[in-house]
Amino acid sequence: MRNDYVEAVRSVIGLIPAAHVLSYADVAEILSSGGPRQVGAVLSRHGDGLPWWRVVRAGGEPPRGHGQRAWAHYLSEGTPVSGEPDDDGAGYRVRIGAARWFPSETDWTVFESLRTALGARGQELSAGRDEVEA
Repeated sequence: MRNDYVEAVRSVIGLIPAAHVLSYADVAEILSSGGPRQVGAVLSRHGDGLPWWRVVRAGGEPPRGHGQRAWAHYLSEGTPVSGEPDDDGAGYRVRIGAARWFPSETDWTVFESLRTALGARGQELSAGRDEVEA
């Protein structure tokens, strides 16, 4: 996975404030790059030090296999949830409609620079490929 993409995803997730969430797809859409699976892969491999629990599945479910750990974070931050965790940590959802983060204008400026950097890198790679193919 490209380092610039990893760092862009990490930057977006690092900005999500306490008690708020984005879906994996929201993060990909903000960056105009990748998709939910790519965002999940970044979190899985490079999520150390990030508030990983603030990125949920589209239906508000916590990250797979991390429901119990995420629950503790949601409670401590006051994240709106419905239901209670079962023995496996499933059985509840973040109320994504109430908890979704809506970035500020300043945040969008940061996102725009991340998108531009990712787009420029993609254009450089395409240009190099075109030169090789010519």
